[in-house]
Amino acid sequence: MNRSILVRILRLAWPVLVAQIAVVGSGLMDTVMAGRLSALDLAAVGVGASIYITVFVTAMGVLMALTPIVAQHYGAGRYAEIGEDVRQCAWLALLLAIIAMGLLRYPEPFIALAKLTPAMEEKVRAYLRAVSWAVIPGLGFRLFYGLMTGIGRPRAIMTFNLIFLIAKAPLNAVFMYGLDMGATGCGIATAVAAWPTMALVWIWYAYQFSSERGQARELPSPPSPERGAGGRSVDPYGVLARFTWPRPAAILELVRVGLPIGFTLLVEVTAFTFMALFIARLGPAVSAAHQIAANLAVLTYMAPLSIGQAALVLAGHALGAGDAAAARHTGLTGIMLGVAVAALVAGGLWLGAEQVAALYTPDAAVRRVAAPLIALVALSHLGDALQAIVINLLRGYKRTVVPMLIYAVSLWGVGLGGGYLLALGDFLGAPRGAAGFWLAAAAALTLAGGVALIYFLAVSRKTLTRQPS
Repeated sequence: MNRSILVRILRLAWPVLVAQIAVVGSGLMDTVMAGRLSALDLAAVGVGASIYITVFVTAMGVLMALTPIVAQHYGAGRYAEIGEDVRQCAWLALLLAIIAMGLLRYPEPFIALAKLTPAMEEKVRAYLRAVSWAVIPGLGFRLFYGLMTGIGRPRAIMTFNLIFLIAKAPLNAVFMYGLDMGATGCGIATAVAAWPTMALVWIWYAYQFSSERGQARELPSPPSPERGAGGRSVDPYGVLARFTWPRPAAILELVRVGLPIGFTLLVEVTAFTFMALFIARLGPAVSAAHQIAANLAVLTYMAPLSIGQAALVLAGHALGAGDAAAARHTGLTGIMLGVAVAALVAGGLWLGAEQVAALYTPDAAVRRVAAPLIALVALSHLGDALQAIVINLLRGYKRTVVPMLIYAVSLWGVGLGGGYLLALGDFLGAPRGAAGFWLAAAAALTLAGGVALIYFLAVSRKTLTRQPS
């Protein structure tokens, strides 16, 4: 393991990890606070959030093309191109937001799959109508995320994610408890907190990087903001320097890289969303227990995801600078670090499953179902960590189509298809309920991680042989 690369990964990964934990903390907060109301509210938040995440994360995934594109521009010293790509990505974000809001306000396909009781359907629909207003600011924030991550400055993202989490806590309390809105209050609080957060990030950027001067000049590598009049910085990337209309060629490049990422995330999220919808058929107690396990799986996923995103940025910088060897070493170091951390986390979950379940809910019936599911989360975590890091590394290489296919076969075929047979069918023995889905998920994630690793090793080796000597 290369020590200098390890240090650089850790320096980038820890703010990303804190930022991601803040995002997951919002979902955890919703889960815990809904669980204190009733099993019906908890289940409604679980199903509603699964539908929202499916739609939002797919749109967000397309915008994730911005990070590797910015990273390679940065490594190559093409700083003026960064701002233009951010502006073009903003047009793409607007289109995606319109589509996403429509799907959330008319969620009939999702509702039909879940076969919800009338009481739960009413709560889920109300939640989705409320949270749909968070889509525009959420995607606006993702533009900022892609830019700052791509240039290797994730601490601002961490700060604003924490601000969002802190703002959302009292809003949840007001809407869920004070106004007695239950599950719907989670959606309203999310939307109310999202708009000022998005405004703040771009106000902060405008203050930190004033682009009143030097909009068109090339800067030496690495770029650093210079001080202009009044002590404010001059934006070396020109993001807010001017207005530009959509340019089809630039947007198509973003779509070329981002659409497979969006579809990959769609596969990942829908595999778990449909799992939640199918499990909802087993009743509120089982659905609530699954929501606890799913929330915990997302929380533990944040560490390897953060390592993977840090490795993506550093590999992208190296590739932009023409140093394929450094990109490969970065990838291998990130993989070894992530798997080591995942082994420790998985061991802790396996040994403390019952205690973790008790932290989520006082309902004994829900805890009895949740504890074995948490043990299965531990079983799936190593494969989940490996695939998270490798898939992100491949994005740094702008390789997004093959990972999409790996996900489709593994998560839809083995995970969702196999989970349905194990959980609800009798083809492979007596139905195993929610545990059947989690067993299949563990197999699917392990398969995805292994195949993606083989592909990364081949791609990085091939890139080495193409590098000019």
